[in-house]
Amino acid sequence: MAFPKGFLWGGACAANQFEGAWDVDGKGPSVPDMCTNGSHTTPKWVTTAIRPDKLYPSHEAIDFYHHYEGDIALFAEMGFKVFRTSINWTRIYPTGEEETPNEAGLAFYDRVFDCCKKYGIEPLVTISHYELPYALVEKYNGWADRRLVDCYVRYCKTIFERYKDKVKYWLTFNEINMGALPTGNLMALGLVQGYEGPRTGIPDNEGLRFQALHHQFVASAKAVAFAHEHYPQFQMGDMNIFAAFYPLTCDPDDVLACQQRNQMVNWFCSDIQVRGEYPHYARRYFAERGIEIKTEPGDEEILRKGTVDFYTFSYYMSNCITTHETGAQVSGNGLGGEKNPYLKASDWGWQIDPKGLRWSLNEIYDRYRIPLMVVENGLGAFDKLEADGTIHDPYRIDYLRQHIQQMGEAVKDGVDLRGYTTWGPIDLVSAGTGEMAKRYGFIYVDKYDDGTGDLTRRRKDSFYWYKKVIATNGEDLD
Repeated sequence: MAFPKGFLWGGACAANQFEGAWDVDGKGPSVPDMCTNGSHTTPKWVTTAIRPDKLYPSHEAIDFYHHYEGDIALFAEMGFKVFRTSINWTRIYPTGEEETPNEAGLAFYDRVFDCCKKYGIEPLVTISHYELPYALVEKYNGWADRRLVDCYVRYCKTIFERYKDKVKYWLTFNEINMGALPTGNLMALGLVQGYEGPRTGIPDNEGLRFQALHHQFVASAKAVAFAHEHYPQFQMGDMNIFAAFYPLTCDPDDVLACQQRNQMVNWFCSDIQVRGEYPHYARRYFAERGIEIKTEPGDEEILRKGTVDFYTFSYYMSNCITTHETGAQVSGNGLGGEKNPYLKASDWGWQIDPKGLRWSLNEIYDRYRIPLMVVENGLGAFDKLEADGTIHDPYRIDYLRQHIQQMGEAVKDGVDLRGYTTWGPIDLVSAGTGEMAKRYGFIYVDKYDDGTGDLTRRRKDSFYWYKKVIATNGEDLD
């Protein structure tokens, strides 16, 4: 067998993309709650107040808040060993600055984790998954202000103590390296104080982004160090976007440009979170751009003490890098590059590269030598609900089959891979576009981009396929 005994098969969701109940039981507004719907051709907007003429998809999403028992039962029917989910920060601290947590929010996650335990499913919890309290944006411009470190650590201490007997695996920030890109201004860092307009029009200040990222590094390290000291049973991980970058040609300029892209996008954040210090290449990058990171005494020691136990990442695609003008650019998951002539792409233009996952796993493990998990991987596609209520999605099965095969090859290569959670095992709102039409799930949800739908859940063909994959520990992929 390629996959080890006890391999953690499952799926991954984000609170702000599937919970709904955005203002129920004391929850405060988060950044996604201020974002309208959009599509892959029309950008979603961020607003400074809720506008009655706009649709905000996170407000109801697929209403996991009121359907969690049935949804987790469906995950269990597939045989999930692990369920990656996140806690909505504003359910616990509605503005992020309260001294006392919201008990109704804490109780909700008690019920979710207890339900997981009932079915023998291990929770893998992302502490902050693109759901910064909007009040912290209004008051501090999000992570631009170091005072958010204390807000985050207080939040962590609360949930660590509350769920110490229910959650073992924790991830500090979702796709933290999104903050190294302009796309991260909104979702990752909340640098949108006073901004109203399309997400594509948010002003970018690179120096401010990296300063905000520094605050997240300090916050993450403090949380990890606290967990290691007080809860030795916890396993603390980081989480990154990983997009394999290849030089488009063998021109040495392309090779160097590709190396530099990999350094600042794929490696920068995890070098700090895994190795405990800023990497050598960042010094020149910052110097050439006039970026000065303001630090406080003790920051270096904090980063050294707060290194993670395991590395997790999302993988959807790869891109090529070139110094030549080609006119053939592609995009996807906040990342862009040149079109690879050897690859096909999804309906949203994301290049499909299963072998790139094997390459990525080997590169990551060779660099860090700590356990790995692939915690997001999947195909967003248009699914058709047939008249008889069935959904046939062979394209999704084919995508996942190829990626699982390459994970198996990586395990045979010697990579210490511990788990795999597909993105969106149940249809949910797209983080990037704010639409429902981009469906990832094994479970179809009757919810549409105009806000209609009765939220009925239906099993797709891929549901039964993934159930078989898990039952055979990845051996039967037909």
